[in-house]
Amino acid sequence: MKQLFSLIPAFVLIMYFTNVYGQGKAIGLIAHRGGVVDSTFTENGLPALKEAARQGYGMVETDMRVTADGVLIANHDADFNRFYGDMRKVTETNWAEATKLTSKLDGNHPMLLEDVLRFCAEKRMAVMLDNKIAGLDSTLFYKLTTMLDRYHLRETALMIGTDESTEFFTGKVRLSCSRKQLEDNIKKPGYRPEHYYLFERPANLTREDVAWARTHNIRVVAAINKFHYRKSTDMMADAQKDCERMLGYGITDFQIDSEFRIFLRK
Repeated sequence: MKQLFSLIPAFVLIMYFTNVYGQGKAIGLIAHRGGVVDSTFTENGLPALKEAARQGYGMVETDMRVTADGVLIANHDADFNRFYGDMRKVTETNWAEATKLTSKLDGNHPMLLEDVLRFCAEKRMAVMLDNKIAGLDSTLFYKLTTMLDRYHLRETALMIGTDESTEFFTGKVRLSCSRKQLEDNIKKPGYRPEHYYLFERPANLTREDVAWARTHNIRVVAAINKFHYRKSTDMMADAQKDCERMLGYGITDFQIDSEFRIFLRK
């Protein structure tokens, strides 16, 4: 074995052990809810995006909704109340009305989804889209894929989809799945591993799941979000344990709330 290794170029050995043991691969951080969000930055807002770019995040997760007049915007909640003090639902508000809203945190106004995509393209950040649009609106979804292509983001984009839109986006944007969904998809005609990724919170992700995904060439993304620890008596301690466990499984891609960045990149 020693003689065999002596005949292999050093860079090949480095790549081999990197792939087998997961050592040396950079951690990829996905900024949850539209950037670095804390008590001073509005979710899915321009200041939060700028801070994510400044801190070197490689991807931003943004929430996709549609206004009453068919405009795609970035907004997590179904209404505008939490940051903008307006109880109207996004689907009941025209874009012209939404632009007049101002965040009580940082003066941000609701953003067009296209402006988020343009910003990410300019800063060379990829995007993860959380599709919060009910039903199947193929015309609207074609607009989305056209925008992703315009900013050269589709090839690297990830999507947290809906049951109604899964058929439309399969093969167009890489879709999130549980292991059970992936096992079902593998049996379908036309299945390709690059159409999907395994996306789970640590409570639902085992070492065996990660190994299974790796043998099937499926990307794994762990979600470390505050919502998952809402019943925890020590959120930071529990999140740290989960981050360390996921790193121990060899996971290198994490969708995180900004508080947890310290556990993944010091």
